[in-house]
Amino acid sequence: MLPAGEPKFRRRKADRPGEILAAALAVFAERGFAAARLDEIAARAGVSKGALYLYFETKEEIFRAVVGQMIAPNMLAIRAMVAAHPGPLPDLLRAAGARIAALVDVAPLGAVAKMVIGEARNFPELARVWHDELVVHALGALTDAVAAAQARGEVRPGDPRTFAIQLVGPILMGVMWRETFVPVGAEPFDLPAVAHQHVETMIRGMAA
Repeated sequence: MLPAGEPKFRRRKADRPGEILAAALAVFAERGFAAARLDEIAARAGVSKGALYLYFETKEEIFRAVVGQMIAPNMLAIRAMVAAHPGPLPDLLRAAGARIAALVDVAPLGAVAKMVIGEARNFPELARVWHDELVVHALGALTDAVAAAQARGEVRPGDPRTFAIQLVGPILMGVMWRETFVPVGAEPFDLPAVAHQHVETMIRGMAA
């Protein structure tokens, strides 16, 4: 318990940036970027709008922090897992596919990704941040893994980066289906099952 007379926000001061970012992630996922309001983010975080400005000056700055601090670490962890895996490639693809599918299945990443795609023309900075903080790491890790497998003779000739985009494409499609069509009545897909079936298909198709 707090000592008598100590303001409750003194204990929470160090937690405020994280609370603001968690609230912003939820608001961006629900409203999109253009419709997201700073006062709603502040209210969900339990702070005043003035207190929010102590940490972030603009909505774009909040979005960059959301991606950098709440989403990118997951992708960096997956990239580290890929980089540390010595082979063979099928084992790596099964593990990475399951981890990525589990991440997008439970986190609001799909809604934010849909927001970035839908609003990138009007807010190109969103796409730039998403690309630099997430896409580069995920696609780069898979590209490197495929190239290494080709050097070991496991994978047939072909552009490693193209193989990488083929590997992630159906998972992204599954996420967009869930965020776009399921809310209007379409039958959902089981994203982990989609990832598993796709990875097994790609393993056979890429084999040397």
